[in-house]
Amino acid sequence: MNNLSGTGFHPISIGDQEFMPQQTTKTVDWKALREDFPILDQKVHGQPLLYLDNAATSQKPRAVIDALSRYYERDNANVHRGIHELSNRATAAFEAARVRAAKFLNARSADEIIFTRGTTEGINLVAAAWGTKFIKRGDKILLTEMEHHSNIVPWQLLAERTGAQLVFLPIKGDCGLLDLAQLDAFLTSDVKLLAMTHISNSLGTINPVAEYCERARRRGIATLIDAAQSAGHRPLDVQQIGCDFLAFSGHKMCGPTGIGVLYGRGEVLEETPPYQGGGEMILSVDFHQSTWKHAPHKFEAGTPDISGAIGLHAAMVYLDGIGRDRIAQHDLELGAYAFEKLAALKGIRLFGPPIGRAGLVSFLLDGIHAHDVVTVADQRGVALRGGHHCNQPLMKKLGVESTARASFYFYNTTEEIDRFVEVVREIKKFFGG
Repeated sequence: MNNLSGTGFHPISIGDQEFMPQQTTKTVDWKALREDFPILDQKVHGQPLLYLDNAATSQKPRAVIDALSRYYERDNANVHRGIHELSNRATAAFEAARVRAAKFLNARSADEIIFTRGTTEGINLVAAAWGTKFIKRGDKILLTEMEHHSNIVPWQLLAERTGAQLVFLPIKGDCGLLDLAQLDAFLTSDVKLLAMTHISNSLGTINPVAEYCERARRRGIATLIDAAQSAGHRPLDVQQIGCDFLAFSGHKMCGPTGIGVLYGRGEVLEETPPYQGGGEMILSVDFHQSTWKHAPHKFEAGTPDISGAIGLHAAMVYLDGIGRDRIAQHDLELGAYAFEKLAALKGIRLFGPPIGRAGLVSFLLDGIHAHDVVTVADQRGVALRGGHHCNQPLMKKLGVESTARASFYFYNTTEEIDRFVEVVREIKKFFGG
């Protein structure tokens, strides 16, 4: 059972297993929630761990760890194919996770939820299956200049196969905002897909994706949202957003690695051919021809990540117990606080919007490589990320090779940001800045 003393939460049950907190008060004790995360209670290089690499992967609460252990200790079996008790339990838990994911996104049906390895595979699935059928020579795919490689490279591969062209909506300088006024000029008749990130993993920009999807939909353009940085940080409603596809990863929202979700609007999924062939996705097979199941199962060939889906289920319920609206507000506060504190330092360049930003800050110190910043910070127990963050085209646009990045989650506090900023000061002094 979770140690929830002082948090305002009490454990609830799914099946016969106690999982995660249920919100019972209007406020959240963010410091107390840290007790749910065993990994945070340790020292690194003799210093208390300060984990600020959440945009790369988040830590896992005891509720998720226990859900994984329970599955492997009591229910481990393959899904859908067996009729024995363990298989029945595993199948029920796996499909319950699908139902929970539909609720998490406010999808119309669990049939609109496809389990994948993560955001990357979800986007590749759309590019390979939907894109190969519907994108032709001369068509355009509209992206933005702030996209992660996962939302660029699959479309490059598709363009090479089909003769399509990639077009990029520009950002405006270091502020990292898209110019919504330019959008209509880019939504030309030959654009067949708009694929864009909800929250930039380098800039912290929060894009108004519902507005972008609405404008694309008016012109009959399909839409895909990369929600890797938003799914565990704010409420998501695919019906309100109005997208055709949305992808996210479990490991960035307290869930296990190797599991993710691709939402697809039901009508679009039925028109889309399978992504991979093999067991489980078929209705019938003979030596020369096969027929497929309906979505979502026709996109899930082979044995899936059963434990990952169960762990993701636990993570989704855990997050909703806290309240994703509360998490979103906490993110905004931490992002603004960190930006303000860093901006007060001399010899620093900050990237992304100064206000209304997500819970991350990318920066460079004059004359100090980002990798040096991260290496010295690690010696002081502070986990940052340094590099191009799978955003090489964006880095070139900004005129840099890399940045250092601090990214926050609900278990981080303003006191931790104060310590982080002090470490940045020490790094500047260490390098003579």
